[in-house]
Amino acid sequence: MFAEFARDCGWLRPDRELTADVHAALRDTVRQWAGEDRVWADVAEEFVPPSMLIGGTNPFYGKMPAYVSEKEDDPIVSFHLWNGSASGSWPPDHPESLLPAVRYGDGPFRQRFTLSPEGERRPSSVTPSAR
Repeated sequence: MFAEFARDCGWLRPDRELTADVHAALRDTVRQWAGEDRVWADVAEEFVPPSMLIGGTNPFYGKMPAYVSEKEDDPIVSFHLWNGSASGSWPPDHPESLLPAVRYGDGPFRQRFTLSPEGERRPSSVTPSAR
């Protein structure tokens, strides 16, 4: 959400912008694609390099690759990747970050999110409540 705010203020300087056609193709497929459990490697393999990566490349830590279009009125597409342990201890339970949600679009906050099966299983403290 901060990236969207920064873009609206003219402050955002992504590493790269996607052409409008590539960005539209991403939006057309991402909700269905997120219908299966995915991890960081899946995102990196399936989609072109992100416009910006919020967080590091270490697979143990959460991150958010985001995709920005050259068209300013196109929404930013953000993949929310999370890793943690059920007990809250280190190391995390998974060898790499899991994808609980993809977010883009206008409208109410919850309608912007597409939860993956992993996101549906996560407690509401990790993903927005679908209930």
